[in-house]
Amino acid sequence: MLVFVRTVIIYVLVLIVMRFMGKREIGQMQPFELVISIMIADLASTPMAETGIPILYGIIPILGLLFMHIIISVLNIKSVKMRGIICGKPRILIDKGKIDETALIKENFTINELQERLRVNNVNNITDVEYAILETSGQISVILKSEKRTVTPEDLNLKVEPTNISYDLIVDGKIMYDNLMKLGKDKKWLEDEALKLNFIPSQALIFVLNGDGTFFYQTKIKK
Repeated sequence: MLVFVRTVIIYVLVLIVMRFMGKREIGQMQPFELVISIMIADLASTPMAETGIPILYGIIPILGLLFMHIIISVLNIKSVKMRGIICGKPRILIDKGKIDETALIKENFTINELQERLRVNNVNNITDVEYAILETSGQISVILKSEKRTVTPEDLNLKVEPTNISYDLIVDGKIMYDNLMKLGKDKKWLEDEALKLNFIPSQALIFVLNGDGTFFYQTKIKK
């Protein structure tokens, strides 16, 4: 029971700390964020299982790492120079269609790894690439040659309507009042729109107002 209680406490603490650290995926973390995440995982595991170690010996270091993360994040935002020191700088691996071998060596990148990253970006032919940039998160941004890029409405001199965001109106039978407020609508409007589609709000698994002004809905399975 003691181990269980300690585990719950540490879990809740780590969950709160990771929430404060933001919503980045592992592949998008900056180096300092990844280091802190690994250290938190290590610090959290010990006091959960070792009942002889006071739980504060796990809590205090984790909070200390959160404090360090906040300090480094502030420096990262406020100072361009510190940002370069902490996170590094992007490096061009392919420049104007030519592979920069020196850049590959400095970043410990092989040709095969470069090709793999390009394939992840849906680029099969390295000859199609104008620029490939290794970002500070480790991701590679690819800019294709002009003749290989997807045609856009601007290329065809076409005017298109701006894209609007979609809003969830009902999720699992629950009305999303915050989204209704953003739209300047009320519950009566929602009920009227649902009635036009022959269902009531409590029956909806999901009811969405799409960006183009149309609706998407699906009702729950009747039990």
